[in-house]
Amino acid sequence: MKKILALVLVAVMLCTALVACGGNKSYTLASGGTGGTYYAACVGLAGVYDTETNLKINVDVTGASKANIQLVGNGSADFAIVQNDVMQYAYTGTDLFAADGAITNFRTVAAVYAEVCQIVADPAIESIADLKGKVVSIGAMGSGVEFNALQILEAYGLTRDDIVPVNADFNGSATKFKDGEIDAFFVVAGAPTTAITDLSVNREFKLLEIDDEHYDILASKYGFYSKYPITAGTYSNTEDVQTVAVKATFICRDDIPEDVVYEFTKALFEKKDQLVVAHNKFANVDLEYAQNDIGDVPFHAGALRYYNEVK
Repeated sequence: MKKILALVLVAVMLCTALVACGGNKSYTLASGGTGGTYYAACVGLAGVYDTETNLKINVDVTGASKANIQLVGNGSADFAIVQNDVMQYAYTGTDLFAADGAITNFRTVAAVYAEVCQIVADPAIESIADLKGKVVSIGAMGSGVEFNALQILEAYGLTRDDIVPVNADFNGSATKFKDGEIDAFFVVAGAPTTAITDLSVNREFKLLEIDDEHYDILASKYGFYSKYPITAGTYSNTEDVQTVAVKATFICRDDIPEDVVYEFTKALFEKKDQLVVAHNKFANVDLEYAQNDIGDVPFHAGALRYYNEVK
């Protein structure tokens, strides 16, 4: 009888340990559309976590950043990948979330890679200040790109009224630029971006720089931007072009157990080699990048526990 009780006790302890690490529960990760980087990266992560950790991750196809935060906010998702600027809008109830109101029941886990603000312009245009009076595509109506574009223009003393604004997505903008319908356009995505790469064979263009002075103006008001160099040869550019980027960032519901988020965060860094094989965006995973210039959304206690361990 004593032996049986001892075995039962051991079994209970093992089950408790598995529960603490999420081993007997699946967690939902909101990603993006099936053709996008978010979805592909999350599917790769789920495969690695399934074999290398106690976490079981189910990846949901979604409408990306704004939809993902809403899914986490209403309890339909446990984790999500989002742009850190959209996180900020949700947490403060501004811009994309001004009409819907703030969502605050989520926490930061880790930023993983850059989504680069790329300003493509006619070669005759020297700087962002020269966009005054020009026909400029600022992204799809109501998109995160539109807000990024207007914030960058603001840093140069320009408003929507100072340009002739056009709302078009990446491919639409590239087509309009190729056909001479617009003078410049904004793209926020990983670099290189296919829409811009494809443009290289059809029309000459210049990538406009965001210099240190105007970066400081931008960052003083919007703390989610970081400097980012589009390196020489990314497109037809022969020199590095300094711009800014927002960050693709993992978030989670604030009530996810600390041990689960700790395990999720730890695996991002300690299983990096396997994650890179699953998707090349994980090559950018870095402890400093993961924690800095993200915005005002607090980190989850489980993520902080890991970061404090590896200081």
